[in-house]
Amino acid sequence: MRLPEAFASKLFVGFALGALTVVLSPSVRAQARSSAGAGAVIDGTLADRSVNQWLVRMHEASRRRAYVGTFVVSAGGNLSSSRIWHVCDGEQQMERVESLTGAPRSTFRLNDQVMTFLSESRVVVAEKRESLAPFPNFLQSNEASVAEFYLVKAFGTERVAGFQADVLQLRPKDNLRFGYRVWTEKKTGLVVKLQTLDADGQVLEQAAFSELQLDAPVSMLNLTQMMAKTDGYQLEKPEIVKTVAAGEGWVLRNAVPGFKPMSCYKRAVAATGEARHENTLQWIFSDGLASVSLFVESFDPRRHGQPGALAIGATHTLTRRMGDWWLTVIGEVPAQTLLAFAQGLERIK
Repeated sequence: MRLPEAFASKLFVGFALGALTVVLSPSVRAQARSSAGAGAVIDGTLADRSVNQWLVRMHEASRRRAYVGTFVVSAGGNLSSSRIWHVCDGEQQMERVESLTGAPRSTFRLNDQVMTFLSESRVVVAEKRESLAPFPNFLQSNEASVAEFYLVKAFGTERVAGFQADVLQLRPKDNLRFGYRVWTEKKTGLVVKLQTLDADGQVLEQAAFSELQLDAPVSMLNLTQMMAKTDGYQLEKPEIVKTVAAGEGWVLRNAVPGFKPMSCYKRAVAATGEARHENTLQWIFSDGLASVSLFVESFDPRRHGQPGALAIGATHTLTRRMGDWWLTVIGEVPAQTLLAFAQGLERIK
């Protein structure tokens, strides 16, 4: 896996298809609703909501609202913007993200089906991305662990993209994760701005709507038809197979507090200078807000350079050689968290 490609994807459509996340389990949603009494209602504007109640409100807003907006991401001195169209029809979620900076790119998502159109190369990449959810998303957590590792505090209201927004801060209880400052539209709960903060409260990364139209007349039929127009494009379907890390010979001996395994995939990649293909293993972890991916592939001196670390905005990367294997750990977490994952990973066969 080449790091520039991974970062280009993030900075390009950035948060629009999965960098901020709330896909909460049914038990979390039920718990939040059942605990929402007169002083902490999910759809109200009171400042004493629990962490889970705030997250449920954001999640429900992203699922229920149709909107069109211009979304800007600033990270590590890089600035990118995209135009987003989002619509929902019952359980069907449809989204279009059109890049406004960099190389032309259009991304369509219908539930877990994603089509990325690269107009300059006339290539369209079709994938199934199980972890994605409507913007804004926090990767799915198996249990209500967010409140165990984050504190929430309300900070009044501010205007963002012409809308009054509640401001809240999610502060981590340890040094293994970053904090967040979130602006949610006051009436609907839709996230309109988000900052990722380091331990000193400094902004590492920021994403926000510069312009937003809520309840916009977005046609799911039109977006679906646009997504299906692949004439003149070379269709690529990367081979992605769901698997289990232990079945592939890997185990995390020392769990990183709060981070639970979400999913594991094998991705076929062409070996350098050869017709054959080799598999890259991707093992995804999340604490409910932050996510970490471990990529493991066969070591190839022609493709892999010196081990090291890299940071762009809130995204940190660690690479190292493990015998015949090459490990890349990427996540929107502090460097010490990636090191904990790298040190805990072991080969079992």
